[in-house]
Amino acid sequence: MTTWVFRLARWSAIVGGVVLCVITLMSVASITGRALSGVGLGPVPGDFELVEVGTGVAVFLFLPWTYLRGGHATVDLLYNHLPAFLQKTVSMVCDVLMLALWLALTWKLWDGMLEKREYLETTFILQMPVWWAYAACFVGAVIGCLAYITKTLINLGLARYPEGWPVESAGVH
Repeated sequence: MTTWVFRLARWSAIVGGVVLCVITLMSVASITGRALSGVGLGPVPGDFELVEVGTGVAVFLFLPWTYLRGGHATVDLLYNHLPAFLQKTVSMVCDVLMLALWLALTWKLWDGMLEKREYLETTFILQMPVWWAYAACFVGAVIGCLAYITKTLINLGLARYPEGWPVESAGVH
């Protein structure tokens, strides 16, 4: 079971990287267009709307892989001085709390998406339906929930890391 969650999170991060590359190129094109407005070019219409949506989507797509790779920031000032069983307990409590947070976040994204769709809310310039952004972020949130569930099961000893997974890169102390 864990292998497909890890693969899904990895592909999610790859898609997030593509989204960031696209909004970067679009920003360059828009800034260049503004600079060359004297020769008939102009900015990309709705560039800031696209950057807002793209950044939010990329963040949600990156976070599950970041978590599985142990890439979140930690404060080890006190943690490193705790006995091993307390370190494991602290990690488990943090993982369970983050899972609860992700579940609540995913639920509210779903509610927000349905509400934005029901009221046909759109962006100001592009008139793009706002629920599209919510839907894209929701996909990343679901993958995040799967990642937190998987890591919690691994910490409880009910699942294992995929074959060949470097445990030291998974944030195991």
